[in-house]
Amino acid sequence: MNKQLFSQRKPGIIEDEKYTRYSVFIPILTVDGAKYLLFEKRSSNLKHQPDEICFPGGKLEQGETLLACAVRETMEELSVTAGQIEVLGPGDIYLSPFRLIIHSFIGVLKDYQDTFSTDEVGEIIKVPLDYLRNTTPESYESSLVTEPPKDFPYEWIPGGNQYTWRKGTRDILFYRYDTWVIWGMTAEILKSCLELMEQYHLFDSINTER
Repeated sequence: MNKQLFSQRKPGIIEDEKYTRYSVFIPILTVDGAKYLLFEKRSSNLKHQPDEICFPGGKLEQGETLLACAVRETMEELSVTAGQIEVLGPGDIYLSPFRLIIHSFIGVLKDYQDTFSTDEVGEIIKVPLDYLRNTTPESYESSLVTEPPKDFPYEWIPGGNQYTWRKGTRDILFYRYDTWVIWGMTAEILKSCLELMEQYHLFDSINTER
């Protein structure tokens, strides 16, 4: 490898192999002329995060692109076809402190008939886009603290067991609509989506479509 190739390389993520990648689709619906975002309530029978509210999506499979993952998971969970899914573009990437990377795609779900797979989804939730656009999420700051294992070699670091570890925080967001609470990672992705839609004037463009 020469210096020119090195200078043009795309930086990777340190410990990338320890992160799990997911991809989600953020569906925009038209119901009686009004625009909604669609969410799922996860089935109560699921092992991980039962009854949580989320966007359609799932874990990236070997050899699959991020976009293909979002489309495949949406088709499976909502029992729709690829032709019903129009991807407008990518959302931002969510990096979780728990070694999760979530990629999102914003788009339109056409001719949706309230179908879904009962294996994964307990209920479909439609929230008016105008409501979300004009809602500021509630935010609560949570601490992130380093807790080394019992056999940690304190003698190898300056200060030993009195070493001052850096502390961090993360905001946990909540959107509330009717009896529903959208929170955590989904709320973070939602907030970013709404900001991107504002920045790129997507609200105006989708409102001209029927």
